[in-house]
Amino acid sequence: MPDQNHVTVIARFTPVADRAPQLQALLEWMTAPTRSEPGCRSYDLYTTQAEVLDFVLLERYEDTAALEAHRATAHYKAYRAQLPGLLAKPVDVSVLTPVNVIG
Repeated sequence: MPDQNHVTVIARFTPVADRAPQLQALLEWMTAPTRSEPGCRSYDLYTTQAEVLDFVLLERYEDTAALEAHRATAHYKAYRAQLPGLLAKPVDVSVLTPVNVIG
């Protein structure tokens, strides 16, 4: 039976035009410590293929408690503190819960 308790997060980041390399480096830096968290199932970074370059994190956690634990980590707090000067607009975050999924 599929696990219906997991949480998926989609976070979209639009960088200030000349700060895209710094934003990408910061987001890439987050992958290793986040992937090592006990409740993290996946943490993957993508870019869009549109005229405006956005970075998209697709994250999956065991449950809401694992997501909350992630947001309490030192690496999460350090990365969030560095975001304001890198973003053209606020991060667009969607937290999803499964309705009908396989796996």
